[in-house]
Amino acid sequence: MEFKSFTDFYPYYLREHSNIVCRKLHFLGTCGVIALFLLFFFTGTVSVLFFIPVVGYGFAWTGHFVFEKNRPATFKYPLYSLLGDFRMFWEILVGKLKAF
Repeated sequence: MEFKSFTDFYPYYLREHSNIVCRKLHFLGTCGVIALFLLFFFTGTVSVLFFIPVVGYGFAWTGHFVFEKNRPATFKYPLYSLLGDFRMFWEILVGKLKAF
């Protein structure tokens, strides 16, 4: 399946994240990524950057492999998946998308 734009990709992304626990784990992982980035920004501790992908992917991949039982879209669509993570995070945060 090929996507010509992120707008075309996002409905697919949401289908791949239909399990509520998977969405929660993505949300928590993205919160962790943002917190770590802010920690780096305010402290300048470069070693914090190592933990950003560990936290982000750790939560997300647990959601996929354990609860969603599918292969993360990031393996095939890394940039669109990253954008999808942040869009889904925002939509959950503002109440447009259900996760909690």
